[in-house]
Amino acid sequence: MKRLLLILVCVFGLSLSDAVVAPVFACPMCKEANEADDPRPRAYMYSILFMMSMPALLLAGFGVGLYRISRSPQPLVEEQGDLGETGLSK
Repeated sequence: MKRLLLILVCVFGLSLSDAVVAPVFACPMCKEANEADDPRPRAYMYSILFMMSMPALLLAGFGVGLYRISRSPQPLVEEQGDLGETGLSK
């Protein structure tokens, strides 16, 4: 019950954060450059966002990969049926 309540509070808080937070620009010149017709400042902004997201995506990918490896069945243990058997025939 506590876990469900925690999840609901987190979802509710995250949904309200978009309504409260206004977009913020780093400096007035950046705001003016983005409002102009020139596409270069916007492309530069997107390239920065892309570079910032790469480490998070790589860590998430490695995390998911390690999780899948740890959760996969171990075929050698299942073949042998018992950890005491070596699987070698005489």
